[in-house]
Amino acid sequence: MPVSRSEEKSLADSASFIANEIRSFVSQSPWNHMPTPDKDIIFAEPLVQFADGDDPIFSEYKEIIDETHLTPREALAQSYEKNPADMPAHLSVISWILPITERTRKSNRMQQHTPSELWIYTRWHGEKFNVAVREHVVNHLREMGCLATAPMLTPSFKMMTGDKGLFSNWSERHIAYAAGLGTFGLSDGFITEKGIAHRCGSAVTDLELPASPRTAAEPYANCLFYAGEKCGKCIVRCPAGAITEKGHDKVKCLDYARTELNYLREKYNARHIGCGLCQTKVPCEAVNPARKLEK
Repeated sequence: MPVSRSEEKSLADSASFIANEIRSFVSQSPWNHMPTPDKDIIFAEPLVQFADGDDPIFSEYKEIIDETHLTPREALAQSYEKNPADMPAHLSVISWILPITERTRKSNRMQQHTPSELWIYTRWHGEKFNVAVREHVVNHLREMGCLATAPMLTPSFKMMTGDKGLFSNWSERHIAYAAGLGTFGLSDGFITEKGIAHRCGSAVTDLELPASPRTAAEPYANCLFYAGEKCGKCIVRCPAGAITEKGHDKVKCLDYARTELNYLREKYNARHIGCGLCQTKVPCEAVNPARKLEK
């Protein structure tokens, strides 16, 4: 059945309410600060978009990523110990991008082999804040009387290792792609309208929200290299030699972090370390560079 104007307005109001709630939490939360003397802000204003929980693309991910990758319906059902068929007729996915601040990006542009202090804190403390965002969104939705879950925070979330390296049964980047927030790049990063330097998160709910359009022509449309511009700046930036014209070698990338960068974990009391050099001092650092091609 066609959606009436009143229903469209109701959906738009719900979307605006959820997006504003996320933006407000990011801007006001005391956890969005680093353990530095200046209490540097970790993330700038987020991007928020939505996907239909039963969009066919989520079933396609079982072939593209792995058969274990959860659909939103499966993820929500497992959180409530139900069968997917017992879930409400309509489900929505909320996806957000947390852009890394300019100060942090500038600090990492200067690096050649290891990440800057601010980048290290962003990777570790920033992801802990992203967990807080997930928890806030889920709790807020449940207080509204909705079913909600953040798949990455549930016991069903798993990290696995395959021939091509680490992968999970809920890929935040692929969820963001489904919500129309951007496309992938040569370095395996996700290029949004605010660039590739960010963290991303998501939640699933039975609150009906309007699906955001996926306007990209193909999954790598925002990457200059795939647009025929012969960019490849991330290839030069990678200290591990993990990026080539054939793509990103996740095994080599992870090995570099676990060996060459391992000493930084203890130095900065960080559980996870990533250099992020391929996300800074590149054309896609803080913008979608493919926009210039449209002009």
